[in-house]
Amino acid sequence: MKKLNSNQARTLLRYGIIVICLLILSALIVYKMFSTTIIHHNAWNKRAEKTLNDTTIISPIRGSILACDGSILACNLELYDISMDLRHPKIMRKKQLNWASIDSLADSLDRYFPRRPNLTHPDSVKKYSWHTALKKAFEKDPKVRTRVFRLVNKGTLEDFYQIKSFPFIRDFGKNNTPLYTEVRNIRMYPYGNMAKRSIGRINIDTLSNKRNGFDINEVHGYSGLEKDLDSLLYGKPGLARKLPLMSGVTDWVYKPAQRGYDIRTTIDIDIQDILEEELLKICQEANAEWGTAIIMEVATGEIRAISNLEKGPKGNYIEALNRAMLPYEPGSVMKPLSLMIAFEDGLVNSVNDMVNCAPFQRTSDPHAPMTKNMKQVIEMSSNTGIARVIFRGYKDDPSKFYDRLASIGFFERMHSGIAGEQIPQIRKLLPTDSKGNNITMTARHLDLARQAYGYNTAIPPLYMLSIYNALANDGKYVRPHLVHSLIDENGKDSIIPINYIRPQICSPENARKVRECIREVVWGKHGTARKVQDDRVEIAGKTGTAYPVETGIGYNKSKRRYAFAGFFPYDNPRYSCMALVLAPAGTSANRTSGQVVKNVALKLYSRGMLNNTSNYSSETKSDRPTFYASTSKDGSVVKNNLNIKGAKQFKTKEQIANGKMPDVKGYDITSAINILEKSGLKVVIKGNGYVAHQSIPAGGKIKKGQTVTLTLKI
Repeated sequence: MKKLNSNQARTLLRYGIIVICLLILSALIVYKMFSTTIIHHNAWNKRAEKTLNDTTIISPIRGSILACDGSILACNLELYDISMDLRHPKIMRKKQLNWASIDSLADSLDRYFPRRPNLTHPDSVKKYSWHTALKKAFEKDPKVRTRVFRLVNKGTLEDFYQIKSFPFIRDFGKNNTPLYTEVRNIRMYPYGNMAKRSIGRINIDTLSNKRNGFDINEVHGYSGLEKDLDSLLYGKPGLARKLPLMSGVTDWVYKPAQRGYDIRTTIDIDIQDILEEELLKICQEANAEWGTAIIMEVATGEIRAISNLEKGPKGNYIEALNRAMLPYEPGSVMKPLSLMIAFEDGLVNSVNDMVNCAPFQRTSDPHAPMTKNMKQVIEMSSNTGIARVIFRGYKDDPSKFYDRLASIGFFERMHSGIAGEQIPQIRKLLPTDSKGNNITMTARHLDLARQAYGYNTAIPPLYMLSIYNALANDGKYVRPHLVHSLIDENGKDSIIPINYIRPQICSPENARKVRECIREVVWGKHGTARKVQDDRVEIAGKTGTAYPVETGIGYNKSKRRYAFAGFFPYDNPRYSCMALVLAPAGTSANRTSGQVVKNVALKLYSRGMLNNTSNYSSETKSDRPTFYASTSKDGSVVKNNLNIKGAKQFKTKEQIANGKMPDVKGYDITSAINILEKSGLKVVIKGNGYVAHQSIPAGGKIKKGQTVTLTLKI
């Protein structure tokens, strides 16, 4: 046998070493397999079981809150934070940045996604320009540049694709660009602060689910309907487990998440807008600290609008604490309830029955005559008159007055769907207090008299309004509510039926008698709400005033709460309404809360929302000339719509060419927008009707992109 040469020997040696290594590796693999499957199989089986049994929570989609017509008041929206990775491989590979392209990107971002909109000062514009931000970011060492350079917060997919088309970013092509998005599910409220306290808001809670053994983040409501109906809106979480497949392990959904119910409320957006506007106007005129108002449909108890305004630290009014559900001393708005009880108990039988209104229980009646019938007692708001009537039935045992109120369900929870609901606070006039001390009959009589005319009590406005609603509804005590129906994820609509606190709290005849007395407050010769009169809508209601009680002061006589509760139209009541305003002393409920109700009623009438055929133009039919402002040269449309013989048109000089603000007051909104958009102005609209006020005065300097707010009035 020939000897192997040295090269062949080295080659065989190498192959031998490789074979030996492969054999050792194979032996190790076999040993590891044996160890895993035989020796340590219990431990590995437990680990696999744990992995496959890991449960993932699938958060449900929160239901939407809708207005009565289906308009969205609150909903979930998927938005995107759009960012750029400044350490993206394609950027890092660039030896030299194209600064001209980056400047073009900054120009595009400044135009469409400015960091601080509406800046005018040159220094501020430069400081918050995208040129400054991009230059600062790209001049850093490539290794320390940020990977999350935020361009847009809460943008849309359209924004994302628009930015992808901008210079510099489009240079990277369609795929694998440095631009990326992060999904954010947010709760949107399209109408902003409208009925904010009633609709409510949400927050994120970290809750421990002990039953399933894991912690989860859940979104729940903390105020308003979002809180009260959270169990329905939230839905039911789903569950997923790991499932082994040939290509790996994936999530297997074995319990799908159940979407929360959509809740259709009773809120009417148009009525809500009217109520908020009128309450705001009166609060501003009276320099009020706060105001609250509610509108309810008489037949159904559906709350059509609710507004709560409070003066903020800057003197502006904001949607604040829901005072419609908090108890306050009602004052004289309590008297119709006391009179209703008197009629039902037979203490008086006719509106013409007389009562002596001489001084009684430390109070007096300054109004003549000294003897009044029931109409006059309510019309002139006689404290002594209503107290003497109630004494006819309850002087021997004053505690029974509380029992009488309880018998009509006055102290039961409304379950209206509004968070923060409290029940009326009226003390039961027992002969002993909670400590067993005796209370004299004299003291109990004094408290009974005051309770009869609305003092020494605390009643939430919604509860007080519910009584007026029952009187307008022939004694049917319908439950006020804010939820009309529930809509499940399949679109099935479950309407919640009308519910009654009591089918009747008084006979229809006695309800008619009380209504007749209440009408005199507005329409009587000596009524305390004569300024609420208007021939177009016959309103009936009762005024009430009370001093607020403050800590360390007691009754603060520099302020008063002004209340008006009533219903309209009188002959066929459609809506009940109550307004309550806290303002400096010196005005009256007639001029404050009463005007809120009056103005709301007139606007509803003008829109044909009171079972009438009136419209915006119904009151203009006369022989007097009609003047209007419009950009249209054809006046026939105006003449035909208003059913008039002639009309004279006035046009204002638009002044757009020289960069000045045109005068659009008196214009219809379409014409006003056409004029303003010609100069590049952005228009924000508040209210309804024709332009009554413009935020930029006529003749003022304007520039392209500036925003002007138009306030409309009917």
